[in-house]
Amino acid sequence: MMTMLTIDHGSDVPLVEQIVQGIRLAIANGTLPSGVELPPVRQLANDLAVNLNTVSRAYQALQASALVHTARGRGTHVTNTKEATSVPSQSPKVRIGEGVQRILADAKLAGFQRKETEAILARQLDHFWPRKSVPKRRLNNG
Repeated sequence: MMTMLTIDHGSDVPLVEQIVQGIRLAIANGTLPSGVELPPVRQLANDLAVNLNTVSRAYQALQASALVHTARGRGTHVTNTKEATSVPSQSPKVRIGEGVQRILADAKLAGFQRKETEAILARQLDHFWPRKSVPKRRLNNG
């Protein structure tokens, strides 16, 4: 799994946040289902060429949001596919709404048209919530 996790050392986004977001995305899209063990801190730090403390802080943030659990000597495992809100005073709907607003603003400022943006959103929705095929019903002709 972690071979799929990439970070950008030149990004303005802190490395801890990049690791957290990468793992959150993998949990959300089902690549990391509940029960899967994450690589040890030392291994992931080596793989990503980052400091051990950076990975440790990322794992702590994921544990604080109830997505993973770390047990000394047993590793860190995905324990949940639903995140506990990190800001108690902010409802998930408000937090998600604000996130969608930022994404749409980014798309508009990047010059995307509405139809283009809708197509991107539709693909991502289908990725996270695949549509189940519904069998076609036949009409009785008498």
